[in-house]
Amino acid sequence: MKLMVNHQTHYQYSETASNSIQYIKMMPQTDGHQRVHSWDFSIPGQYTTQKDAFDNFWVTSTQRYPYQQLTIMVQGIVEIDPHCEVAMQKSALHPSIFLQPTAMTMCNREMLAFAHDYVKHMTRAEFQNLAAAVLNYIPYQPQVTEVHTAAIDVFKAHQLGGVCQDHSHVFIAMCRGLGVPARYVSGYLYAPNLLHLASHAWVEVYLEKMWYCFDISNQIFTPHSHIYVAIGRDYYDVAPVRGIRERGGVETMHSVVQVLPC
Repeated sequence: MKLMVNHQTHYQYSETASNSIQYIKMMPQTDGHQRVHSWDFSIPGQYTTQKDAFDNFWVTSTQRYPYQQLTIMVQGIVEIDPHCEVAMQKSALHPSIFLQPTAMTMCNREMLAFAHDYVKHMTRAEFQNLAAAVLNYIPYQPQVTEVHTAAIDVFKAHQLGGVCQDHSHVFIAMCRGLGVPARYVSGYLYAPNLLHLASHAWVEVYLEKMWYCFDISNQIFTPHSHIYVAIGRDYYDVAPVRGIRERGGVETMHSVVQVLPC
């Protein structure tokens, strides 16, 4: 299945900004699950491309001029295998790297007890049951959390809900609390009948020497509609855009993402 991705991120500033640096991770790679036919990006200023410690493509862009608007755009065509059971198996990193707790994925006693209620024999089916329980406990609800809201805080305020990032952080925290490696994945999702579309986050869990997909927000457990862009320990390892700047006042951001069959 071929999918066309169009991702635009628009920034506006209340005052003139300058001397900014943007760290961008919005470039998928070809592997056994997906083939990148084309991928173009438009980034203001000068930029360099390299790979990070997790083998993700990483673009560093600098703007050495005054501005009040900034737009980053990527567009491309990616073909994915809808029958693929697993994805992105090749990695130079040992799975134990993804047992490391981070500030976003700490697991407290209540969360661990919650996980133990559903996972007793470390099987894929039991982790799917845990995924369903997490979504039931933390219903999908946009605009109630922020990008820096940690898993423990989401779990405590579960009745308010959360989004794919929150579901992923909570699930990763529980998996690691159980002693099972889990990693955060950013990318794109094509699923026309679901609410949580386009730019997306999900989890991969290392079971029986394989990395398995756990899309908590949509209860999808194979990557048949997913385009992989970056992997890491949590959101901060794979954030599509992060940066610093001089001045600029108040920043507002608007993002438009389309994932369409072609």
